[in-house]
Amino acid sequence: MRHGYLIDMDGVIYRGSEAIPGAAEFIRYLQGERIPYLFLTNNSSYTRLDVVVKLRKFGIDTSVEHVYTSALATAQFIHKQRPGGTAYVIGEGGLLNALNDVNYAISRESPDYVIVGEGRVLNFEMVEAAHRMIANGAQLISTNADTWCPTDAGPRPGCGAIVALLESATGRTAYHVGKPNPFMMREARKQIGLRTDEVIMVGDTMETDIRGATDLGFQSILVLTGSSTRKSLDQFPFSPTRVVESIAELVPELVGAA
Repeated sequence: MRHGYLIDMDGVIYRGSEAIPGAAEFIRYLQGERIPYLFLTNNSSYTRLDVVVKLRKFGIDTSVEHVYTSALATAQFIHKQRPGGTAYVIGEGGLLNALNDVNYAISRESPDYVIVGEGRVLNFEMVEAAHRMIANGAQLISTNADTWCPTDAGPRPGCGAIVALLESATGRTAYHVGKPNPFMMREARKQIGLRTDEVIMVGDTMETDIRGATDLGFQSILVLTGSSTRKSLDQFPFSPTRVVESIAELVPELVGAA
């Protein structure tokens, strides 16, 4: 059967600034055999080119067509809901560029949406402005619901934690576009041009990667090089199709099947 891969990055391909052994070999095999693949990340701070350059540091040579971020998914979502609108953004370059690409203007004047993404640039003035915009009718969107992100120095608050502040203050519930939202997962499937039963999601997080795959009917492979452990699987009512210690385990299997 024809198949292809949606591949999370942090915890699967690399961990912080360190490459995960076998990841580069896995991608090179997919490229050599022309197996469809797409890097899928909830991090909205990077552009697709940023991701491509980052992956080169880990020995992976790919192109922007093989990258899909929650920033791109968010831009596609609001473009479909309200074309040519305006947004106030708490986020960084990847999100701002994605919005501009769908002709969304960034504005503080009665925007259609307040959009929260990943980033380290945040102050109370921005939160206060967003609060007032939401109170005046702007819809609250977030690129993802992840409450924390791993870094070399340790965990830091994620997009979900920032948007939770606005949810609490305004009494409004944000719409989270990124994984495991079916919108992002479905758009990713369309980009690699495969049917539902031909898609395999490779990820390290049960709440996002594996749940997203389960909800859409994709196969899934959980790697234990990121945030999940075998013991943690008992906390969830759904399960991955397979569990492997590392993406490196998949390389000899693919080579043997060729």
